[in-house]
Amino acid sequence: MQNFIFHNPTKVAFGKDSIAELKNLLPADAKVLLLYGGGSIKKNGVYEQVVAQLGDHQWFEFSGIEANPEFDTLMQAVAMVKEQQIDFLLAVGGGSVVDGTKFVAAAANFEGEPWDILAKGAEVKSAIPLGCVLTLPATGTETNTASVVNRQELGKKLAFLSDHVRPQFAILDPQVTYSLPERQLANGVVDAFVHVIEQYLTYPVNATVQDRFAEGILQNLIEIGPKVFEPNNYEVRANLMWNATQALSGIVGVGVPQDWSTHIIGHELTALYNLDHAVTLAIVLPQMLRHQRKVKRGKLLQFAERVWHLDISDEEAAIDKAIDSTEAFFRQMGMKTKLTEHNIDDSVIRLVPRKLMENGIMQLGENADMTPKDAEIVIRAAM
Repeated sequence: MQNFIFHNPTKVAFGKDSIAELKNLLPADAKVLLLYGGGSIKKNGVYEQVVAQLGDHQWFEFSGIEANPEFDTLMQAVAMVKEQQIDFLLAVGGGSVVDGTKFVAAAANFEGEPWDILAKGAEVKSAIPLGCVLTLPATGTETNTASVVNRQELGKKLAFLSDHVRPQFAILDPQVTYSLPERQLANGVVDAFVHVIEQYLTYPVNATVQDRFAEGILQNLIEIGPKVFEPNNYEVRANLMWNATQALSGIVGVGVPQDWSTHIIGHELTALYNLDHAVTLAIVLPQMLRHQRKVKRGKLLQFAERVWHLDISDEEAAIDKAIDSTEAFFRQMGMKTKLTEHNIDDSVIRLVPRKLMENGIMQLGENADMTPKDAEIVIRAAM
């Protein structure tokens, strides 16, 4: 196992009617900016619940954060933060709203060009404190330090990491997922699944706790995935929400090598074609695993045996079956796993590696042994 420092101070309020904890979690004298997306929280009752908890706080609201949060939109929120002298941000929504709020938190305090946080990896030295009320289980952003932001005019979708933007608290009420469409539920399952894979399916370092945590989450998602479409099934939604949180809370990834090439390539597909994030992951991951099967051989066999319960006496057949089973699971969740199924032509084969190079991404994978040329091979196989 590799060395690590693990610290996750996000306080989680989980369960039925947990939005009622908001009044106890907000700083007493905070001037709050409530940030949300397209307005679904006003249709499902979440907005009213949140507003009721704001009590005597002076608060403002900012709506319209996109499913892939746009830099220009977020900069409008930054301007409001500065104009109103906001000192606490409250994200209410799914992962995109939380990610966008994290960028607002960092950009509002940043001295310089905020785009540099994403494009140049400029250090975030401070941020406006934030908390979140999660409405869509998927990304795990509610308890971690990561944020992904889109800039459509440049065709870029970029990420940054900072301890300063980890939410102080996260409220997770599984009941709020009852109004979600099937597409978003499927996205949540696949997103969480691939988050675990990126941290688990690399090479062995004898991190037994992390491996068993990862395998447990993967098995949970395989088991509950098809059940998430059952209406108002609280136990299933609760377990989906907590599995998705733990998939990227940090505990699975400490002390182990991590990949993230599927995400990096997927981000380029989203930037180019505006595909849902999880949709890109379902397209890329099976072909990534096939392309990297030699490098990932040891963990692929472990994945086959422990997660898919396959006989690994014929190792090559077991690896094939494990990857095929993963792709079949994505399809069971309603995902299309080929680019042509999304009416994308073969120009994507040259566009993705070109965008990677434009963004300065010349090495990918847990061993940094993949190049944009490998991404081209993966994309070609995913046609």
